[in-house]
Amino acid sequence: MNKKFMIGLFAIYTLATSAGTAWGWDGDQQLGQQLDEIVVTAQRPASQPLNAVTLSAEALDLRRHATSDTADLLRNVPGVWLQGAGGISSLPVIHGLADERVRTQVDGMSLMAACPNHMNPALSYIDPSQVGRINVYAGITPVSVGGDGLGGTIQIESATPVFAAPGQGNLVSGQVGAFYRSNGNVLGSYLETSWANEKLNLTYTGSAVSADNYKAGGDFKPSGPAASDRGWIAGNEVGSSAFEAINQSLGIAYREDAHLFTAKVDVQNIPYEGFPNQRMDMTENNNALVNLGYTGQYEWGLLEARGYYQKTRHEMQFGDDKQYYYGDPATIPGMPMDTKANLTGVVVSADIDLSEGDILRVGGELQYYRLDDWWPPSGGNMAPNTFENINNGQRDRYALFGEWEANLDPQWVSLFGMRHETVKMNTGDVHGYAETNGMGMMVNNQLIDSSNFNSQDRNKTDRNLDLTALLRYTPDLTQTYEFGLARKTRSPNLYERYTWSTWAMAAVMNNFVGDGNGYIGNLDLEPEVAHTVSFTLDWHSQDRRWEFKATPYYTRVTDYIDAMRCTDGASCTEANATTTDQFVVLQYLNQPARLYGIDLYGQMPLAKTNWGHFGLNGVLNYTNGKNLDTDDGLYNVMPLNATLILTHQHGGWNNALELVLVHRKDDVSEVRNEIKTPGYGLLNLRGSYSWKQARVDFGIENLFDKLYYLPTGGAYTGQGRTMAINGIPWGIAVPGKGRSVYTAVSFKF
Repeated sequence: MNKKFMIGLFAIYTLATSAGTAWGWDGDQQLGQQLDEIVVTAQRPASQPLNAVTLSAEALDLRRHATSDTADLLRNVPGVWLQGAGGISSLPVIHGLADERVRTQVDGMSLMAACPNHMNPALSYIDPSQVGRINVYAGITPVSVGGDGLGGTIQIESATPVFAAPGQGNLVSGQVGAFYRSNGNVLGSYLETSWANEKLNLTYTGSAVSADNYKAGGDFKPSGPAASDRGWIAGNEVGSSAFEAINQSLGIAYREDAHLFTAKVDVQNIPYEGFPNQRMDMTENNNALVNLGYTGQYEWGLLEARGYYQKTRHEMQFGDDKQYYYGDPATIPGMPMDTKANLTGVVVSADIDLSEGDILRVGGELQYYRLDDWWPPSGGNMAPNTFENINNGQRDRYALFGEWEANLDPQWVSLFGMRHETVKMNTGDVHGYAETNGMGMMVNNQLIDSSNFNSQDRNKTDRNLDLTALLRYTPDLTQTYEFGLARKTRSPNLYERYTWSTWAMAAVMNNFVGDGNGYIGNLDLEPEVAHTVSFTLDWHSQDRRWEFKATPYYTRVTDYIDAMRCTDGASCTEANATTTDQFVVLQYLNQPARLYGIDLYGQMPLAKTNWGHFGLNGVLNYTNGKNLDTDDGLYNVMPLNATLILTHQHGGWNNALELVLVHRKDDVSEVRNEIKTPGYGLLNLRGSYSWKQARVDFGIENLFDKLYYLPTGGAYTGQGRTMAINGIPWGIAVPGKGRSVYTAVSFKF
């Protein structure tokens, strides 16, 4: 049975079975009984850390149904942009630092991608419908929030469990919804239901979504053939952009006085996700997460503990839009790539109340990561060996931190922290496919590469130190000033250190930046160390009906992991950067870099009329990144961009008119032959109407169906002969989505 039909059937069923309760009707009788008000209380932190932005569930609702990519919910946060990937797997960028340079946590778990193309990043493991709150620390990040990152920290939290009020009895609640988006024929649904009494909460959530390839705002390439059962890909169709995903979660929470215990199991299955900026597509991703948590309030302060385990099985292969050029999929196996990973983590922290205004935070973190990445032979000269990309990769972290927050007086708050991490990495011996032919001759330099790699010491230990200091001054109720300094450290990941083959076909399969190039690891990489200084000016009315914030920042990175050119099967050199119009092979190396920029944010009321309240808010971001050795631009740095939003609220109506403006991108990474993109402007309409228990959302993305190219979307490799490095045209950036009309309906019960 067609999967899209099954998703639609599930949506219709859940809506139909819940509509009566949601609208307050039971047969012909209207329900008059209402639930008592529930008040949930929690300890408020002594102060908000520097540059922390919190997005509540209500703030996310207007955008939640316009996307299936949780990272996309961050798009209007100052300093944040996205690096393009698959339909549910974009990578967040903060101040020009992307992917694993940003520490990402989901329900307290620091998750990592288990894929040479980073197709399954942390934020892909939670559906937008399940997100309850988002905390973003752009730039300066307190050491208690996390380490092993440079640009900032993103914390995604699912909805907090709700318990029945004293004497209320059993509480049954939930929400069900469905949505449709025209561009890509996206159909999805979700369900949340919980049962609770005063001490116990049981919650189930589930979501399903399916999408076809999306269309750009015009032809960006000639039309071309796809798999035999798909015919031709039109000139405006973005190949390899379809996806399917199913997420399910079962949680239990128990509270006793000031103690809360939680246990949660998350299961995800992605049958298929195409990647228009990668040589491969994801043909299966199965993930299981177990997350145990404890929070306890004591006389001396707050104690929190968490333990989690993740098991991932990941498969890649040519999807339909790429398979055509290799013949009949029934007889030619393509190029299978397999990954499995296990992640175990423990985090313990305590907030100790030293005095009424002072808090000492101490804690530790352990994380054990194991990864195997292998590519079975698929015909030709590959047999009999399996290509071992990473064999028994190990990356373990041991961290301790201490942080002192002091309220010096009503006007001054300070925060000082130190975090030490030991990162241990290792991997086993490797080998290629058929390293020699029948006459004993080497094939594609694999034997030399594997022998060189196996003969070297691969056991690496990094000892990393993070320091954070910030000072906040509040002279009165209408202005705040914050100053921060930080030293942040990130050790290389397994793919940056341990991928070993100089063969171009193997190298292009190790690419998590989406630029179409091939990448080779480097055993001699040192950890990246970033020193950041920032200042925040915050002017506002006492009730914050209007406000203006400006945050300039400067970051200097020692041993930034950039890249140098190589030739197929040969050594690499920093000087080999002469070709400008093709994909290339690169090797990671450490070089100094610097980034600077400014984030602006403002909001203000415009008018209060009989037609409702009108307001205006906006964000402007500018980042400049440079390699100080080569004077080259850093890769995937977003150009100057701004978003202006005209808001309207009246009764149950909540509407927005959004203008997105992006400057042309001409400051690029020349060593990577990064593609320049023209500037553009987009207009989006969003609206919703809410009743007591029901809500309808609707909108139009890219109202004027403009053709534009994503400045951080990478190179288009979504169709054609993707195995060979020069088998597809160079110079086409991945285009953004054309006009899309969306609608959604949800019911609470």
